[in-house]
Amino acid sequence: MSTVIIARLAAIFAVVAVGYGCGRTRMFAGERSLRLLTDLAFFVFTPALLFRLTASIDLTALPWVVIGVYFGPTVALLLAVYAVQRVRVRAEAAGPSVRAITATFGNTVQLGIPIVLGLFGDPGLAVHVPITSLHAVILLTVLTVLVETDLSQRGGADRPGVVGTALLTARRTVVHPVVLPVLLGLVVNVVGLPIPGPVDEVLGLLGQAVVPLCLVLIGLSLAHYGVRGVAGPVVWLSVGKLVVHPALVLGVGYAAGLRGLALTVVVLCAALPTGSNAQLFAQRYEAREVETTAALMASTLAFAATGPAWLLAVSALA
Repeated sequence: MSTVIIARLAAIFAVVAVGYGCGRTRMFAGERSLRLLTDLAFFVFTPALLFRLTASIDLTALPWVVIGVYFGPTVALLLAVYAVQRVRVRAEAAGPSVRAITATFGNTVQLGIPIVLGLFGDPGLAVHVPITSLHAVILLTVLTVLVETDLSQRGGADRPGVVGTALLTARRTVVHPVVLPVLLGLVVNVVGLPIPGPVDEVLGLLGQAVVPLCLVLIGLSLAHYGVRGVAGPVVWLSVGKLVVHPALVLGVGYAAGLRGLALTVVVLCAALPTGSNAQLFAQRYEAREVETTAALMASTLAFAATGPAWLLAVSALA
């Protein structure tokens, strides 16, 4: 277990280091390069990935019990963190949503898939992949509704009334680089429209750029922002992701009757460190960027210890 985790972490940190090195050069230093790459990831590569994913997934073959066990407590934790932070950081429209994604959005692709494959093979992937396929779709959609609602309510004296705010929120939520491709993909999926081969190939190529680009962006952010002055939030956000999140999923999964491989994989998925989409989300809304980047790195480092610990905990219950 430790060898698999360490090998994958080494590859991730190597790509982050490339981004950090770029951020220390004159060519990539400064806010302009960071924002340009963030916009490319958020408006080009991520929509292509989400559309292709939702358009091609087999909705009838999804293990709905496993999905419910994972996303039920995950969304509940997300909403709880958001609600507490909405009270505590009233001055920031996007801050609560950014902290909510940092505490719940896991690194299910570049870290989760190779670890599950290395430990449990194809049977493990059969449990993990359905969660991964809906992970960004569900969490980013919920978060987009929350953050766009908060942003719509900030308008000072010229703020629209209740109906105007609702319409503005709906428009911003639907016409959004995360939600719109998901909705279009679901329409294509339900109607049964095939994606032409050349179009699918283009979407696949664009989607493959999301992971390396996000990792490079983490390095650029570290070079640009640094990590000073955010130790307190980083600790509790990391604890929320690495301890509270998997504990909730384990409790719900055990109560729902999951045992063996299914329970182990779903808990391991919840125990994964914060994923790079959290940092991308923070940069998109220009909120808590330093804090999110630091929490991502800290939780990834700590996972080398907490990941095996959760596997031992689940095996003790089996």
